[in-house]
Amino acid sequence: MPYYIQRLYNTCRASFSPNGPVSDEALEKVREKLEKIKPSDVGLEQEAQLVRNWPGALHERNGRLQSLPPIKYLHLHECDSFSIGIFCMPPSSIIPLHNHPGMTVLSKLIYGSMYVNSYDWLDFPRPDDPTEARPAKLVRDTEVTAPSPTTILYPTSGGNIHCFKAITPCAIFDILAPPYSSEDGRHCTYFRKSPRRDLPGDLESDGVKIPEVTWLEEYQPPDNFVIRRGLYKGPVIRT
Repeated sequence: MPYYIQRLYNTCRASFSPNGPVSDEALEKVREKLEKIKPSDVGLEQEAQLVRNWPGALHERNGRLQSLPPIKYLHLHECDSFSIGIFCMPPSSIIPLHNHPGMTVLSKLIYGSMYVNSYDWLDFPRPDDPTEARPAKLVRDTEVTAPSPTTILYPTSGGNIHCFKAITPCAIFDILAPPYSSEDGRHCTYFRKSPRRDLPGDLESDGVKIPEVTWLEEYQPPDNFVIRRGLYKGPVIRT
C-alpha cells in the first residue's frame, strides 16, 4: 500500500483544479485524509517527540534569550492546482497576518501549540488606495494544540487572513488550492491592525449594525521575519 502522504496527494490531485476544489464533496475527501496525517507520515516524528517533552519556557544563557532558529518551509509538491507544504516554527516565532486571495486553504497542526488569529473582510467597497485601512471581522482568536481538527478557509470566509504565533515548536501542514501565483493575481500580502485612532469601531450595512470592527492595513514585515527552505525527510511523493 502507498505511503499515507502519497494517498493524500492522490486525493488532492483528483479533488483540485486550477480554479480550486472541483466540488464540496471533493474538498471533504481531502479534509478527511488530512485529518489523519501524523508527524511520522512526513518524517517529523523526532521533532514531534521533542515537543512532547518540551520544558515550557525558553532557556536563558547569561541573562539573554537564546537566539531562535528561523521558520522553515518544507516543500512537498506544487502544481497549477494545489501546493502541499509544512511550516516548522520555533517557539515564539510569528507568521504575520497574511491573506490567501481567491484560494481555499486546508491547515492541520501536526505537533505543538500555537495561537491563531484570523479575519475576513467585511463586504464594503475597497478604498481606491490599496494602502488605506479596510474593515474586517474577527473569525478566530484562540490557542490550538495538536492533535487538533483540520481547518478550512475559503476565498471570502473562514478566516482568509490569518497569523500564527508558536507557543512551543510546532508544525502546520498546509494545502493551498490553487497555490499563490503573482501572474494570476494571487500574491501574498501582509497586514497589521491600523494604528489610526479615528476609525470607527462599529459600522452599519443595510441598516444592520456591525460591532467590533477591526481595521487592517497593508504593511511590510520586519527584516527579521525570514522563512527558510527546510529539508523534507518524509516519503517521496510520486507525481
